[in-house]
Amino acid sequence: MAGGDIAALIAAGAFAMLVLVIAVPILRLRHTIDAATRALRDVADQTGPMLGGVNTTIGNVNEALGQVHVTLDSVNSQLARLDHIAENVEHVSTTVANLSTVVTAAAANPLVKVAAVGFGLKRAATRRRHQEEEAEVRTELNNRRKAARHSAD
Repeated sequence: MAGGDIAALIAAGAFAMLVLVIAVPILRLRHTIDAATRALRDVADQTGPMLGGVNTTIGNVNEALGQVHVTLDSVNSQLARLDHIAENVEHVSTTVANLSTVVTAAAANPLVKVAAVGFGLKRAATRRRHQEEEAEVRTELNNRRKAARHSAD
């Protein structure tokens, strides 16, 4: 064996050792990659039904939103009707207020006149009664004076 053959054997042995040293981490890396592949496959298997459930939930939410939209449209139409009714009530209220003012003005003037006439009649009757009483008192006093003069004569 020549020196070159021994060097080749040593190099071959070193290369075999290098391959063995590198093979162990590669085999371990293969186990890690297999475990990651299984985990990804499990995630993919579980994700499918979950996405189906999510799609069903989204469909239900969209249906509920459609119902809410219909309900809101109905509420908006009712509010528009209520707005129209409120405007009509406002007009009626204004008309009643104006009518009340007109009736008050029309009725107040004659009522004031009737009250004034009533007060005037009462006052005139009271004065007349007092005048009649005063006339009776004067007549009585005059009669007493005349009687007193006749009896003194």
